[in-house]
Amino acid sequence: MKLDVYFTPLGLTAGDLAGRGVVVIDVLRATTSIVAALASGARAVVPAATSEEAVKMTANLERDGFVLAGERKYLPIPGFALGNSPREMTPEQVGGKTVYLATTNGTPALVAAQGADAVLVGAAINFSALAERARALFVERSDLAIICAGHEKQFALEDAYVAGRLVKDVKKRLRRVELNDGAGVALALTQRYKDWQDALKTCEAGRTLQALGLGDDVRFSAQVDQFANVPIYSERRIT
Repeated sequence: MKLDVYFTPLGLTAGDLAGRGVVVIDVLRATTSIVAALASGARAVVPAATSEEAVKMTANLERDGFVLAGERKYLPIPGFALGNSPREMTPEQVGGKTVYLATTNGTPALVAAQGADAVLVGAAINFSALAERARALFVERSDLAIICAGHEKQFALEDAYVAGRLVKDVKKRLRRVELNDGAGVALALTQRYKDWQDALKTCEAGRTLQALGLGDDVRFSAQVDQFANVPIYSERRIT
């Protein structure tokens, strides 16, 4: 049984992921926002690699059927209705609509995972449900890849920490689980930080968001098991 963690999607190809179960994590904040949007009644979330792609995707759609959301360098994109704050993903804002989302790190990571057979979207706010689904997928296939969005093609502590918590839960009571180096390092991080809030508040992204007045997003993103939905990404749509 093989369990891999990749700290960024950089270098991964469709061939690397073909036939594999995959979990994508961008806890601050894209995957957290996706979980929150679907829990608030969004019909679907469509990840776009860039803001320009999101605009093109919606060019011929009925205005009342979708909402554009996203960020660049943590801040909302001019002209988009919503940013990338999970607290904005309320029933009033996204209920019954398709959210077209473009972010710096999270949505490109999702787009990179398209070649996989089954892609789950994970965060802290749906962690227990995610771990249960990911474990079932791992037992079924004996193969699971956890892809961290990272930060601008570099390692991001918060995503690696969530990946480590997931590795710990998924491999529990299973024998002969082979971990790649990334999974081993991610697992070690779970001993370094006392809890979710500690990891997310002290990481670089967490500190930056707090400095920008978005500390409430960090606190929201670290609140474990607010929701029990596990979004699934298939054919460019997350439902």
